Amino acid sequence: MAQNFLADQAEKVIGHSAQDRAAHTDISNPARAGGKYADPSGEKMKALVWMGKNDVRVVETSKPRIINDHDAIVKVTGSTVCGSDVHILHGQIVQTEKGDILGHEFCGIVESVGPAVKNVKPGERVVNSFCISCGECEFCKKKLPTACEKTNASTLQRILYGGQLSGIFGYSHFVGGYAGGQAEYVRVPLADNNLLKIPDSVPDEKGLYLSDVLPTSYHAVTHTGVKEGDTVAVWGLGPIGFMSCFWAFHKGAKRVIGIDNNWRTEYAKSKIRGLETINYKALKNNETVPSKVHELVPGGVDVSIDATGGEYGKGWTHSLELAVGAEQDTSEMINEAIYATRKFGRVGLIGDYVGFTNHFNVGAVMELGITLVGCGQAPVQRYWEELRQKIEKGEVDPTIMVTHRFKIDDIDKVYYMQEKRQDGLVKCFVETRFSAPRAEGTPELTAL
Repeated sequence: MAQNFLADQAEKVIGHSAQDRAAHTDISNPARAGGKYADPSGEKMKALVWMGKNDVRVVETSKPRIINDHDAIVKVTGSTVCGSDVHILHGQIVQTEKGDILGHEFCGIVESVGPAVKNVKPGERVVNSFCISCGECEFCKKKLPTACEKTNASTLQRILYGGQLSGIFGYSHFVGGYAGGQAEYVRVPLADNNLLKIPDSVPDEKGLYLSDVLPTSYHAVTHTGVKEGDTVAVWGLGPIGFMSCFWAFHKGAKRVIGIDNNWRTEYAKSKIRGLETINYKALKNNETVPSKVHELVPGGVDVSIDATGGEYGKGWTHSLELAVGAEQDTSEMINEAIYATRKFGRVGLIGDYVGFTNHFNVGAVMELGITLVGCGQAPVQRYWEELRQKIEKGEVDPTIMVTHRFKIDDIDKVYYMQEKRQDGLVKCFVETRFSAPRAEGTPELTAL
């Protein structure tokens, strides 16, 4: 929380870069500012909000209204909880404010649109992109919307990273302060760029994951350069790592090894044919993850992908340094991936890393000729149509990772389940009062 306070103070000192934005930013709850962003009907909705470190709650708040001509109001029919949402829960993401509506993945039905919206109409089923694209800047035109220069007003981000990234739904004022989709309604700015139509042949339980998981995992594999005949290792078997293993085989990898420390290794093997796994909690005293990888693939794998992120320390040194604020991210998984990769191989980072780390083996990167690839937040719009087509053709079934279905009333409890990896939860579908009946073959509703 001290880190969050210091970030807010820094932003006040250096100023907020709201000029030249393509959309209104920092409207993280329509009930703010005396309700001037609320629907004039006075209608209320359920939404999940951040109330402080380790404290998220479902509350009643105002339904949003159209603010800009290019906005759409979407009636949410499906949402979910992401592993990266746990970083918000823990207060790891700076510039998160009390009352912010969370959630960056949702699908629904367009209820209303501003006069400038051309591509989507009321009544159409849509899914969002978690990153918010202006469609006008140099990067959006190159289909790199997560590098958008017109949808995020955080000056602090520019100073920390040397440049600003796009806005993101429901993920703090560090990425634009947009209200998220873990709610019954959501305002979507620049709707023509940030909503994709879902065909009738694709149920919400499949279409929802075009918002993040499918593009992010596909991007991890594509951007790191996995190709026919490669050997690949993936750290972390949450939804992103799980689907990265799937996509690696899809790209022609001859062997894929998934790495985790719990039941998810067995679950992943049961769903992805040919997958090999390492549960590092079951390793012998003299074994390490890299030594086990080299045992399986002498010389190391061609490609390693870190889908874990930097929040969780594995050993006592990093755990202590993280706890006292001596570093923002642990380098343990990155170093393991470097050691497990063959000389002149590639290491891709798709797990969330926020800031600075200690004990990073830069010498190994240089001397072994390792290509270290920062995958960045996935440019969803680059892959949208391609992945939608793969779902329609049956080339990918996102429900292989979907283990649970919950009501939005219980989504706060799901955060703590996700945090603790409880009850076999890999990925969930969260329904609202507007959701269609459960699609055949998908999980039954679980009441919490």
